[in-house]
Amino acid sequence: MKAIFEKSLVGIVALAAAMPTPMIAQTVNASAAVTKQSPPVGGPPKPFTVPAHQDFTLRNGLKVTLIPYGNVPKVTANVIVRSGSINEAENQVWLADLLGDLMKEGTKTRTAEQVAAEAAGMGGALEVAVGADQTQITSDALSEFGAKMIALLADVIQNPSLPESELPRLKKDALRTLSIQLSTPGQIARQHFAKLLYPDHPYGRLFPTETLVNSYTIEEVRKFYDTNFGAVRTHVYIAGKFDPAAIRKAVEGSFGNWPRGGEPQINVPKPNPGHAFDLADRPGALQSTIYLGVPVIKPSDPDYIPFKVMDSLLGGSFGSRITANIRESKGYAYSPSSGILTHDHDATWVEVADVRTDVTGPSLKEIFYEIQRLENEPPPAAELKGIQEYLSGIFVLQNSTRQGIIGQLNFLELQGLGEQFLQAYVQRVNAVTPEQVSAVARKNLVLDQVKIVVVGDKEKIAEQVRPYVSAVIQKHN
Repeated sequence: MKAIFEKSLVGIVALAAAMPTPMIAQTVNASAAVTKQSPPVGGPPKPFTVPAHQDFTLRNGLKVTLIPYGNVPKVTANVIVRSGSINEAENQVWLADLLGDLMKEGTKTRTAEQVAAEAAGMGGALEVAVGADQTQITSDALSEFGAKMIALLADVIQNPSLPESELPRLKKDALRTLSIQLSTPGQIARQHFAKLLYPDHPYGRLFPTETLVNSYTIEEVRKFYDTNFGAVRTHVYIAGKFDPAAIRKAVEGSFGNWPRGGEPQINVPKPNPGHAFDLADRPGALQSTIYLGVPVIKPSDPDYIPFKVMDSLLGGSFGSRITANIRESKGYAYSPSSGILTHDHDATWVEVADVRTDVTGPSLKEIFYEIQRLENEPPPAAELKGIQEYLSGIFVLQNSTRQGIIGQLNFLELQGLGEQFLQAYVQRVNAVTPEQVSAVARKNLVLDQVKIVVVGDKEKIAEQVRPYVSAVIQKHN
């Protein structure tokens, strides 16, 4: 390949040398005369219409949503249970995760290998994911196997074998994962940040101790399942191309006899309202990891959409101000980003950045500078318009798949929102004014309530970060 390139290059040079000078000049002038064209202006953002769907509830309290969607002959089913780390006691950290791992080990009538083989034979795979507020059991299948897939999911969630023989292996896996995560600066920062924000709540307990993991018994795992799983805590979402009547019959037949169980546990946190700073020492680190954030309004708040626009403009997109400042302009960081982390009726704004050790303090200075600048000066209309178009486009992508639609509807239920939230989302994003952006920044990004975590070489960064230890964040002009 290199020889061909070199021969081609020689040929081009020889051809140019053989051309008369006027011809070369004419060629260059002709190229310069070509006018650079701008891309066509995009059309107005289109409103989103939630796909038609059927909602019903079984006699045992289990909720069902059927969403005929798309033309691809596939169907996605997601069984979502209101159970997760939110249900763990202080001495049960990762017990929900251990249960999720054991649920992959088969049912009372199927081995783990049989479950995997059946799912694969239907054109998909079965997955179990445990989160803070929910446990999700998901599968994808060809449309012709929709009813069989539902029966398989129902068996996995209602009749897990939870074999004691697999517990030692899964504990070792958990300890290996724990060791890896606690050696990663990003995870260390995330753990410290969660403790600062939620000191007395399950959301603040991200990692267990090795002793705690080793102490778990199969009886504790099974009791956690019996206590936290049941029909009334569960919502089954099915999206794709299917016969609604046949799928409804399959759901009723597979889930109708599952015991109701206990009501979902509602444990809305009360985040630490004050300023807090934590410096975690990592001797010899070439970078510092920064977590900086503050509790903010919930998705149900009328100002949530303007706040999302503000976040995207400030740090939540590649074209955001913080990214342009500490990445593009100063080269302090490679990929800083911000976002809104939501739980059940709870939200936190967080900015995360890995920066060079020698510019840890200057990076914090620039982050606060951009926050204060946005609070004091409404953004130019053109800058805001670009962010609004970006968010409108991302929203379209989020609703373009079966799992995406399920995720959106599940978000509405968890946050207690109506479908109008989705239907009016694009219009509301594009209706946000520059003045609203500054107003929601001032209202929510209260500097004397900011939590800051820095993981890095303490010897080299302690003096740099000293101005940010106290609750009084100095103004940067």
